[in-house]
Amino acid sequence: MPTPPLRRSLRPRRRIRTALATAALTLAATGLSACGGSGGPQDSAGGGGAALQAWVYGDPSASVQRKVVDRFNKTSDVKVKLVEIPGEGYQDKMRTSMGTANAPDIFFNWGGGSISDFAAKDMLVDLGPYMKKDPELKKAFIPSILDAGRIDGTYYGVPMRGMQPVILFYNKKVFREAGAQPPTSWDDMLDLIDTFKEKDVTPFALAGADPWTELMWLEYLLDRFGGPEVFQKIVDGDKSAWSDPAMIKAGETIRDLVDRGAFGKNYKSVNYTADGASTLFARGKAAMHLMGSWEYANQKANQKEFAKSGLGWTSFPAVPGGKGDPKDVVGNPTNYWSVNATRVKKGERRDAAVKFLKFASQRSYAEDLVANGDVPATSDAKAQLTEHENPEYATYQYDMVSEAPSFTLSWDQALPAKFTSPLTNNLQKLFNGDLSPKGFADAMRDVK
Repeated sequence: MPTPPLRRSLRPRRRIRTALATAALTLAATGLSACGGSGGPQDSAGGGGAALQAWVYGDPSASVQRKVVDRFNKTSDVKVKLVEIPGEGYQDKMRTSMGTANAPDIFFNWGGGSISDFAAKDMLVDLGPYMKKDPELKKAFIPSILDAGRIDGTYYGVPMRGMQPVILFYNKKVFREAGAQPPTSWDDMLDLIDTFKEKDVTPFALAGADPWTELMWLEYLLDRFGGPEVFQKIVDGDKSAWSDPAMIKAGETIRDLVDRGAFGKNYKSVNYTADGASTLFARGKAAMHLMGSWEYANQKANQKEFAKSGLGWTSFPAVPGGKGDPKDVVGNPTNYWSVNATRVKKGERRDAAVKFLKFASQRSYAEDLVANGDVPATSDAKAQLTEHENPEYATYQYDMVSEAPSFTLSWDQALPAKFTSPLTNNLQKLFNGDLSPKGFADAMRDVK
């Protein structure tokens, strides 16, 4: 999803576009000579070279990965060459290159559905034995984030960028003028809808023109009603879980919110891509905004004063009768480094690749992330957050995630690619009243 450059790498939406996939196949066939950054794959391991190619999403945050490559190469006989792939086409290029002579040795990914096909084909190095041999590696990361990168109980990735949970943001000025407090219960949420409607303020900003923003509501509601187990059943291939009572209840709650006017009358035409929802929120036209933690960076870039003094944040509340823990979190836990088992065979090169992954657990790496404005996923990073540009916000995020019993990966990342378009399309129909909650469940259950 289009977000400020420092946050684009963790976007919830990753659609495989036909045109981009075709272009990626062409680039793969020509050695990806147009990749830019630190050089193309043809410059290193491809063709028998000794260096390990590490592909990374090419955005300003790649500066952190450049530094760690420099540090690693001073310690290892087997070198790593960082290949920065232009961000918008990264996933298409990564997916079309795997299994070819131009594939990366180490690569940036989102875990879950973004690499599940590779795991099923034994194309990834199982990191479990290395963690067993070196327990400190596993202990170095917040458990809920490390676990979010697992597939069928197996670790295929090591966290390598900042965490980004979905947070309920609120406009401090709008709340102050209404004499209101941030919600701590579902009844509070419903009362606030009435409060702000009376003030002619839209209760929740929602970019309905970009339906991935609506997904955050469904993700939290399903978790709060049924716990993370319901969606996990779907991830595990149980299609009947789409019709679980908790899913139906979540859909009914969404329809109730829409009918109550929680998102205003014009949410269908509001976008996030062009900063539409965020601008309405910052200007006080909307009181709250459920969005990924990158919203802070977005506001800082476009409404700097609001980000500095007007932006508040809190957690998504529990729902009546819900089975889920209100401390559970949804969103993008982080990005991961994984190792391509088909390219990096056992021996010196694989040992070097795993050694490189371990550098992401080091204090110096976490310090670089903090300096870049990120919140590290390492278990001992909290003390370093005093150096963050907004220590209060960074510490809130860190505590929110580290205390979460479960961190559910954004559904359009956790599920195989075939679900992405049906999920966003059907969800948009649910919000717009073109599908009932049962109709949404049936449509998703029938995805082939």
